[in-house]
Amino acid sequence: MFPEAALAMTILAGEKGLLHFPSPHEVRFQPIERAGNETGWPFSVDKGHLTCVWSGGTPVVMFFAFDAEAVAEQVQEPRGVLLSANPLELTLGNIATRDLFAPAATVEERLTTVAPFIDMGRRLCDQPAGEHLRGGEL
Repeated sequence: MFPEAALAMTILAGEKGLLHFPSPHEVRFQPIERAGNETGWPFSVDKGHLTCVWSGGTPVVMFFAFDAEAVAEQVQEPRGVLLSANPLELTLGNIATRDLFAPAATVEERLTTVAPFIDMGRRLCDQPAGEHLRGGEL
């Protein structure tokens, strides 16, 4: 076993330990929605929640669809997609919920449209707990 100090030295800036288990106060949610004139919206729904949580030492960003009527009636399970710059994670990790993405001709096209949301989600992880950002603040 490595002493705790030796493990702490191997953690890079902006990361957490590989065995770090996030507590509930480390999970970040931010409602987002498509602006009327927005082009390049990568999702098939117009509203959702951008989320970020630390897992495996890095921030993991996801988008969850939001349907107010289904939530109120409790008829729909939350559906989300993993947002990643890794093409394998982006395609294979989202096989079950790929209908949440807008149609894309290639993986490269999907990566291009998803990249700004990955960046926003990672910045979301850096926000203090309970912070609610408006509009383009991320």
